[in-house]
Amino acid sequence: MSGVHVVALGGSLLRPEEAKQRTQWFGLLRQLVVHLEGNGRRLGLVVGGGLPAREGIDLVKGMIDDRHRLDHIGIAGTRLNATVLQQLLQAVGCDVAPEVPTSVEQARYLMEQHHVVVMGGTVPGHTTDTVAVKLAAAVDARHCIIATNVAHVHSKDPRHHDDAEPISTMTLDELGAITGVGVPLEPGASAVVDPMAVAAAMEAGLDLAVLDGREVARLEAALDGQPFEGTLIRA
Repeated sequence: MSGVHVVALGGSLLRPEEAKQRTQWFGLLRQLVVHLEGNGRRLGLVVGGGLPAREGIDLVKGMIDDRHRLDHIGIAGTRLNATVLQQLLQAVGCDVAPEVPTSVEQARYLMEQHHVVVMGGTVPGHTTDTVAVKLAAAVDARHCIIATNVAHVHSKDPRHHDDAEPISTMTLDELGAITGVGVPLEPGASAVVDPMAVAAAMEAGLDLAVLDGREVARLEAALDGQPFEGTLIRA
């Protein structure tokens, strides 16, 4: 496919605790999607679980210890968020697939039929970052954009290290040295890029872009192949 893009939207971007900011973000995101569709481009949006997933998992922690069962709860949260965004885009007339796919193959097929496909998670052990990378590889996207609530990949976890430095360009090998490669995260946990997604990008030879998705202009620049504030990760 030409003119095809895949974006992993962190669940934190939906920000249920920030009504005003969320409304503004939804409005700007809708404008961007309408613009892309108007130019004949196709977009796969893979939405994370955010607060609904964490709350669901927290409800049963201590009663359910099996990580696959907890992952199923998290996946349900991602699909709830995906449905919210799907319905929001349909309400303004976007050509959005009428169903939320549950597999990469189903999403790939729907992206051949519609300009926009919105999905959440697929199977236990795969975060939505991993799903997005696999979908980007399946549809021959130029790269996979990971839009989260941080502006860059850092040399260390900035939540715990004051001397962490933002990185503008790096390789997948360098990213893997920071995040790890191929080790599943605990249910409900998060990282700037999931180690399973790093492994999938390495396998596919796929470039990644990490940026602060709260700033829709940065996302638009990355989608247009323009310089953007964030981290470009070369395969």
